[in-house]
Amino acid sequence: MSSDVNPSAPAEGLGEKLPFGGSAEKLTPSNVNRVLMEFLVYFLRSIVLFYPVYLTGALGLSISWVLLCMLMVTWWGKNRQWKDRRVGTAIDFVDNETQVVSEEMKKSLQMATWIHFADVEKVHWLNKVLDQAWPFFGMFMEKLLRENIQLAVQQSNSELKTFTFTKIHFGHVPLKITGIKAFTHEVDHKEVVLDMNICYDGDVDIDAELKSAITAGVKGLKLQGMIRVILEPLIGQAPLVGGVTFFFIRRPELTINWTGMTNILDSPAFSSLSEGTIMDTIASLMVLPNRMCFPLIDQVKVDQMRFPLPRGVVRVHLLEARNLVAKDTYMFGLVKGKSDPYAKLCVGDQRVKSKTVKENLDPTWNEVYEFVVHEAPGQELEVELYDEDTDKDDFVGRYHLDLGEVKKRKEIDDWFTLEDVPNGEVHLKLLWLSLQSDSSLLKESTEGHACAMLAVYLDNASNLPKDRSEIEDHHKKKHAREARLTRKSAGPSSFVEFSIADKLQKSKVAFANKDPVWEEGFTFFVHDIKTQQLFIQVKESEKKTQLGVLRLPLSRFLNISNMTLDQRFLLEQSGANSQLKLKATLRMLTLEKPPPKEEITPPQVNQPMNPGADAATSVSALSSSTIPVDYSSHRRSSYLASETLRPTANTTSMRRYDSHSLLSDNSLASSRFDLADGAPYPEALLKHGGSLGEISLTVRYATLRNKLVIMVNSCRNLFPCSENGTDSYVRLYLLPDHTWRHRKRTHVTKRTVNPVFNEKFEFDVSLEGAQTRTLDVAVKNNRMFHRRQRKDIGMVLINLSQMDLAKGVQNWYKLALQGTRKHSMPGL
Repeated sequence: MSSDVNPSAPAEGLGEKLPFGGSAEKLTPSNVNRVLMEFLVYFLRSIVLFYPVYLTGALGLSISWVLLCMLMVTWWGKNRQWKDRRVGTAIDFVDNETQVVSEEMKKSLQMATWIHFADVEKVHWLNKVLDQAWPFFGMFMEKLLRENIQLAVQQSNSELKTFTFTKIHFGHVPLKITGIKAFTHEVDHKEVVLDMNICYDGDVDIDAELKSAITAGVKGLKLQGMIRVILEPLIGQAPLVGGVTFFFIRRPELTINWTGMTNILDSPAFSSLSEGTIMDTIASLMVLPNRMCFPLIDQVKVDQMRFPLPRGVVRVHLLEARNLVAKDTYMFGLVKGKSDPYAKLCVGDQRVKSKTVKENLDPTWNEVYEFVVHEAPGQELEVELYDEDTDKDDFVGRYHLDLGEVKKRKEIDDWFTLEDVPNGEVHLKLLWLSLQSDSSLLKESTEGHACAMLAVYLDNASNLPKDRSEIEDHHKKKHAREARLTRKSAGPSSFVEFSIADKLQKSKVAFANKDPVWEEGFTFFVHDIKTQQLFIQVKESEKKTQLGVLRLPLSRFLNISNMTLDQRFLLEQSGANSQLKLKATLRMLTLEKPPPKEEITPPQVNQPMNPGADAATSVSALSSSTIPVDYSSHRRSSYLASETLRPTANTTSMRRYDSHSLLSDNSLASSRFDLADGAPYPEALLKHGGSLGEISLTVRYATLRNKLVIMVNSCRNLFPCSENGTDSYVRLYLLPDHTWRHRKRTHVTKRTVNPVFNEKFEFDVSLEGAQTRTLDVAVKNNRMFHRRQRKDIGMVLINLSQMDLAKGVQNWYKLALQGTRKHSMPGL
């Protein structure tokens, strides 16, 4: 993986340098007005606070009366807050009764997955099959533990040679499958993919003994997770499926009840350690990229089933975040500071950590990471943000993104709202790279990105020397009697190290065997095929001595068929006939282009009589019909701004154009855009990237109370109306009601272009009536005494007939110029 960190450019225009090395803001009329207003408010507050004290002294009253009044006011405020919370909680429960009940039942009763997700099916018949077959599964597991696991434990350490299982019983409670989801259209036509949600809370009873003095065991086990089952390849003869592969996409949740000497592992200090060790063992067997495979026909190769080529590679640009939660506080939490954020990114067992940005709630990273994707859809990109501290890092938010969506869209560039925190967003750009076997597609990156991927499947080795001394004795041609004794001795415990440049990966240890079998897969990113090589070392596990080496120049793959080597390689600096069997495949990383966007042609509208409006409307209509819709960037709005707002002979002489033909008949007179009032506005809009900003809204219908509920969440990247940002608020109308009595508005959030409102408004209207209405949303600047600032920032009209109001919709909507758009879709 690679990372590029670009230092952010210094802000300009925020202040002027003083001759003494300091800095200060420009003394503008807006700054003077702001300072005067703040002083006036501070003065009035001081009078309100200190006048009762003065009055008490003037009347000769005791100071106890002041303290008593303050105590009563504080009690009243706390009591009011407590009542408001109770009422708010009750109202939220009524509005979201289905969701709240569903979540609570899921936590307490472990409800089946098919209840929550429509595409997950219940499988009562399969659970009946498992119930009937569970005793035979217990017999299979007993044989597996005694013949394989017990032997592996005994060989792992000389102190464990007497380890034995004394009792193995998997109980009478079978494994439950709470839901199955089948993938057919999203995958290859020669395979079927099933995702099974499993839940096991069994009465398993297993006891083990060591040297007849130490007994240990497990009595009770809980396991919960999702297993993916792949049936491939589909064939035209019995049994119709060539093989079965299953694995966990993510690590399952495991809880164990220990008995005997292992009771100490139930304590909080050791439980996470013991269960984590077992989870590591499970992960090495059947958590991606590891799989368990069962071929059903001879023609299927086990190595292809156990370690198939990945689906692709995702390149993640961790760009920036904004409006993060401040975790650093001062004066016992009374004063909030900032945070020192960093990000952790994870895809499967691949984990990376970004740099830390000190004291910043809007950090910029500009780092790039690359992850191998084995299953899409299925695998997720997990992004977690933390505040770095000296003792324990504080959680700042997380976001999960299914990589199947990246594979489908090829490119995603968007802001994502962080979960489990009140506010915060992270900006990610994700690119999907496919794996190609055509060497002509090789394009080495100048930015440090990988140009190819090497997949290595390590199968086995043969005739390994026991240690370094055996290699040296072999070169000295020792006599036949010593040679025979060496052949009879036990083999070495060995593992394999792979490295390309500074990237190192190790295999598991194969114990006491001259012909070890590993059957593991590894992947490497390649940056320079012509100079880099794969360096392989076979080592002894205890002393880490070298038992053999192998070098494979990557340029060798360019001249062979399918860029694949599958053979036995003779090891260097090893025994006379020491060999290593592996399969290595090189693939070029090719950036796939996003699917073409559909072009949308707007319907014909009546042209206004105003000649200036004629020009503006025609240009706007031309822009809308020639630019494809792009949901993930601001290119459309930038183009519209550069084309529509470019000064021309018509626009400079035009005072106002009417939006009657583009807006609904009931739109207000304020929904008109004045190009002459505040002439610098188009120039500044062009400098702002042609974007007026976006607003996040949640629209749903509360059926129990017969009310339409609009939640104004927040705005982002608003057009700054002054050097200090924007004092913004949101105004709502449910058209055609446009009187002051039906007007709704939020509070004013000052001096920010990313305001957070979190305010809820309700309209008394039936569900059928709401589906015929249009929501008129406008973001405005509370200019107060600053008459030269623009009042209107942007607006959006939302057609409620296109929404599922009963289910509820939450989306980001791009703000448009007043009067240039009839209806808006999410993200436009």
